[in-house]
Amino acid sequence: MSGQETYLLVKEAAELIGCSPNTIRNWGREGKLPEYRHPLNNYRLYRRADLLKLLRRLERPKLADRKQVRKKRKG
Repeated sequence: MSGQETYLLVKEAAELIGCSPNTIRNWGREGKLPEYRHPLNNYRLYRRADLLKLLRRLERPKLADRKQVRKKRKG
């Protein structure tokens, strides 16, 4: 683990994304979100950059839905 990267615990990652800690754990277990382990206590850790990338992917469909609603209103 690089000293320059920011790692978050499960609870912190869940707050950043806006979901439950169990969702974060499941995404890590399923390979949807890269998961790291603390070398001393084996806690799950998530890179902030990976979480922000996931958040952008989750937001994209919402933006597409908004565009479709606007087209329907105009048409």
